[in-house]
Amino acid sequence: MSAAATQPPDLWIAHSEVVFTAAEVSLAIDRMADQLHYHLSDKQSVVLLCVMRGGLYLSGQLMSRLAIPARLDYLQANRYHGTAGQEIVWSKQPELDLAGQTVVVLDDILDEGITLAAVVEYCQQAGASRVITAVLTEKDNGLQKPLQADVVGLTVPNRYVFGCGMDVYGWWRNLPEIRALQS
Repeated sequence: MSAAATQPPDLWIAHSEVVFTAAEVSLAIDRMADQLHYHLSDKQSVVLLCVMRGGLYLSGQLMSRLAIPARLDYLQANRYHGTAGQEIVWSKQPELDLAGQTVVVLDDILDEGITLAAVVEYCQQAGASRVITAVLTEKDNGLQKPLQADVVGLTVPNRYVFGCGMDVYGWWRNLPEIRALQS
């Protein structure tokens, strides 16, 4: 465990600043729901696929805003262990059969895009007829990403951000606002 991970959780709040308020996040999720309705207007049903753990916040918030028949499943594919990106570890695959389904992948952040691209590839190999990606945030980091999300809620600066599903050393995924650590 890193020294940073053993710090008291209140330290991260004291050394951060609000990037998006809870009200701004809520409005962004409303817009995301509208965009998803547009993408899904011709679908009888969809599978909402939450990328755990970060996508849990967005999934919970979006489900009540989507007026379409949807089934929910999740997977756990993670590159970040602490704060450093590494190889993807697949801890859990979806239980639902994705063959022939429209799948909406829900995640917290599009940073480098490696995990999201791998999840989309997984869904395609599982036979999904269509894969739509929705991320609460996209990091403005200037990197060439392997894909662009179909629906993006907010663009965050190229800083370490947390809240709304994103964590800082395992803490504060539950914040209704998005904060950035001070440089």
